[in-house]
Amino acid sequence: MKIPEQRLREFTYGVFKAIGCSDGDAVLATDVLVTSDLRGIDSHGVARLSGYVRLWENGRLNPTPDIRVVHETATTATVDGDRGLGLVVAPYAMDIALEKARQYGSGWVAIRNSNHFGIAAYHALKAIEHDMIGFAVTNASPLVAPTFSTERLLGTNPICYTFPAGSYPPVVVDMATAAAANGKLEIAQRMNVPVPEGWVLTPDGQPTTDPNAVTAGGALLPLGSEYGRGSHKGFGLSATVDILSGVLSGANYGPWVPPFVAFLDPLPDQPGMGVGHFVGAMRVDGFRPVAEFKASMDHWITRFKNAKRVNPEQGVIIPGEPEYQATQQRKAQGIPLTAKVVESLEALAAKFGITALTG
Repeated sequence: MKIPEQRLREFTYGVFKAIGCSDGDAVLATDVLVTSDLRGIDSHGVARLSGYVRLWENGRLNPTPDIRVVHETATTATVDGDRGLGLVVAPYAMDIALEKARQYGSGWVAIRNSNHFGIAAYHALKAIEHDMIGFAVTNASPLVAPTFSTERLLGTNPICYTFPAGSYPPVVVDMATAAAANGKLEIAQRMNVPVPEGWVLTPDGQPTTDPNAVTAGGALLPLGSEYGRGSHKGFGLSATVDILSGVLSGANYGPWVPPFVAFLDPLPDQPGMGVGHFVGAMRVDGFRPVAEFKASMDHWITRFKNAKRVNPEQGVIIPGEPEYQATQQRKAQGIPLTAKVVESLEALAAKFGITALTG
């Protein structure tokens, strides 16, 4: 089923208002989720809406947070999200990073006491309109086993960089530091299809293609899959994200990160406060004139797009290109939702007494 963008925005806004969000926060949170769906990241769009409601029902999400700066220098800050929606807290922090970058060349903000912040690209892309390079990372539900372990100690811990270009769309490097994002497992579960080899382990450490293995006590693998294929590098990237997001900010880290997934409960004796993020921005003109940089970016992109092909039908895909193309298509044709996602959204409509998505 395809839903027009505006209808999906109206529905999502209604749900956020129903749990007590202000108008502004409901609009912003809606924009983060619908932008994810527009970009083709279906795992992090409105399919996650019921998860935020669940956090609110469990008293883990504050719909009216007092977001504030608790530590600050000229180019850095730490923000306390007061258990708010990460969809709202992270943009607040990114705006601070952008203002610091505007004044001093770069700005970096650590965030604690937050919740799931949607796609990292949404926050990092805020830098593009200011001719800046954007950066955003977050720690997440502990579902990933470090190399040589079967114990779930890390999240999928995405990392995102965004780079402005001239005649091309921005380059957007947005990826999980696990072999796959958990949302892709959820999509496979909804479709009842196996996942590729190298994504997950059973509880006793055996490789499997069962998309339900993690919910049954297994674990996701780091980026690289196995040690011989570079999983220690994925572990290192994930550790970096966790330290920047959690240890540096005063948020939780490792297995203590409060989970977004429904099949895990927060661990007791948490060392920090909520989920952690880390965002930043750098002015391009702090290094060279913007026009020169963008011209070089266009030259870089053109060269890679003209690379010799293994298959004549498939050229090099520039990071962010599929998401840009998906956005153009879905704005025109509507956003596709699976039957199970529609079912979950209609359940929310019934719960809150708002107009059904398809009504």
